[in-house]
Amino acid sequence: MSCLKIAASVLVTAVALAAGAAQAQDYPTRPVRMIVPFAAGGPTDVIARVVAQKLTEGMGQQVVIDNRAGAGGNIGMGLAAASAPDGYTLIVVSSSFVVNPGLYASIPYDPYKSFIPVSNMAASPNVFTVHPTIAAKTMKDLLTLVAVDPKKFSVATPGIGTTPDLSAQLLKLTTKLDFITVPFGGAGPAVGAVVANQVQIGCTALPPTTPHINGGRLRAIAVTGPKRSGAIPDVPTVAEVGFKGQEADTLQGLLVPAGTSKAIVAKLHGQVAKMMMQPDVKARIEGLGFDIIASSPDAFAAQVKVEVEKWTKVVKAAGIKVN
Repeated sequence: MSCLKIAASVLVTAVALAAGAAQAQDYPTRPVRMIVPFAAGGPTDVIARVVAQKLTEGMGQQVVIDNRAGAGGNIGMGLAAASAPDGYTLIVVSSSFVVNPGLYASIPYDPYKSFIPVSNMAASPNVFTVHPTIAAKTMKDLLTLVAVDPKKFSVATPGIGTTPDLSAQLLKLTTKLDFITVPFGGAGPAVGAVVANQVQIGCTALPPTTPHINGGRLRAIAVTGPKRSGAIPDVPTVAEVGFKGQEADTLQGLLVPAGTSKAIVAKLHGQVAKMMMQPDVKARIEGLGFDIIASSPDAFAAQVKVEVEKWTKVVKAAGIKVN
C-alpha cells in the first residue's frame, strides 16, 4: 500500500505541475492589477509604471496600476495579501515591506507567508548629507563635530520607520552619539530642511537628493549601499569610512499572493529579468538614482528574511513605536 500511496502522490504532483505549466503558458488572458501601496508620483509608483508598461508589452495584456496608499504601505499590502493567488494581482513594494513587521504592533500581512517574492527589481542607497556651511567633508569629520556637542546637531529624515530614519538610528546606536533625529512627512520636506539649513544633516533616499548634491546645495558625506552609487560615484560608502554593518537601501520589489503557481512566478520573473536589461528601462531607472538588481525569487526571499530581522532589531534597540 505504501508503494501505491507514493505512486499516487507522484502522479498528483505531476498533474499539478503540468496544470500549472499549462496555466502559465496561457497566462495572462485578461488585464492584470498591479497594486502600489503608495500615492502616485513617488519613486515606487514611477518604477511600477515603467514595469507595468513593459509587462503589458511583453505579455500582451494590460497591467493596470492601482494606488492604495496609507498606513506606511500596510493598506495596499494587506489588500494584496488577501487577493486570489491566480497571477492577476501583483504588488510592487518598497522597504516598508521589511520594516513594518517590526515597526507596527499589528500588520495585515506576514512577510514570509502572505506572498511569494518574484524579484527585487531595483534598489537605491540612502545618503547622509550636510548643508555646505558645515565644515565636515567626511563622515569622520562630521562625527567629530557631533561628538563635541551632540545636542547642537540634528538629522532630518523622511519619517519615522523609513529606512533613512532607521539608517540614522543605526548610526546613532553604533557611534553611541546622542544626536537628534527629526522625522519629516516625506523626503521632499526633509531634503528641503537641510537645503534651507534649518537642519544641519540629512539622511534621505538618494533619488530626491541627487539634484541638490549635483547643484552644490548639499554636500554628500556617505552612502549606505554595499557599494558606491553610479549616480554619485565619488561619494564613499559608510563601510569605506570605517563603519561596518550600516548597509541600507530602498528596495523596489515585485510580489504575488502566496499560492500563486511556480510557473506563473517563473514567467513573471523572466519578464522582469528581460525588461530590466533593456536600455530604455535601465536608463530610466538609473536616472531616478536606483541600481538595477533583478534578483531571483529565491534571492529576494532570502533578502526579505535578513532585512526583516535586521530592522526589527534596530527598531527595538532605538525604542521606536508606531501605533
